[in-house]
Amino acid sequence: MTPKTFDYNQQDDGVGVITLNRPERLNALTFEVYRELTDFFRELQHDNKLGAVIITGTGRGFCSGGDVKDIIGKLLDRPADELLKFTRMTCELVANIRALHRPVIAAINGVAAGAGAMIALAADLRIASEEARIAFLFVKVGLSGADMGAAFLLPRIVGLGRATELLYSGDFITAQEAERIGLYNRVVPAADLMNEAYSLAKRLANGPRFGLAMTKQMLNREFSLGLSEALEAEAQAQAICMQHPDYKEAYLAFVEKRKPEFNINDSL
Repeated sequence: MTPKTFDYNQQDDGVGVITLNRPERLNALTFEVYRELTDFFRELQHDNKLGAVIITGTGRGFCSGGDVKDIIGKLLDRPADELLKFTRMTCELVANIRALHRPVIAAINGVAAGAGAMIALAADLRIASEEARIAFLFVKVGLSGADMGAAFLLPRIVGLGRATELLYSGDFITAQEAERIGLYNRVVPAADLMNEAYSLAKRLANGPRFGLAMTKQMLNREFSLGLSEALEAEAQAQAICMQHPDYKEAYLAFVEKRKPEFNINDSL
């Protein structure tokens, strides 16, 4: 898979790196980037060699959202059915990131705003540089703060009160504040960002891929379950994992006092 509107590199260790590469526009999204990125995450599902994905940006921005000229301006004259087609595509991008059976790490190197903030939010983990400001600025441009799943995902990460404030104000917050409220998993110096993200991605890629995929699937599924339903779902998921060879391998490795060798070509 060789994308045209962004860069992608995948190493033999199973780590793939998506790099948004429009630094002169703070990696703002065009219609073409949106569509290709959405389709790309769906196609990654079929790559059995892939163990984890990093998404990052080039230059001073992670992703500044939809390009003002190429998207926002052009949407002003679109009929209602075309507007809905576009907003459904933006939601499809988030859905495909969440559906991918591999861990997705956002390495937030700079400004993340609007749709860029949502790409970071849709990732499983967020590692940011000290300069990485973030804003869910949809209300700043006259839109609802509930965009691309923001009102669903953000309260589950930072709590309803803080999510409400972020979505109502649309204001930027610093990396340090984002880490304090749990939006970022960790903040590191800019020079260490990719090494930190890659080290984590490699660790996950070399881990029990079936178990990690099941964990992500259950995290998604249990958003809409009550406690009793969640307990039953987890009981069934764990019973399935106990039938997988990785479970026996972990036991043998413990008994034999060695590092487990998980099947790195397996996922759900």
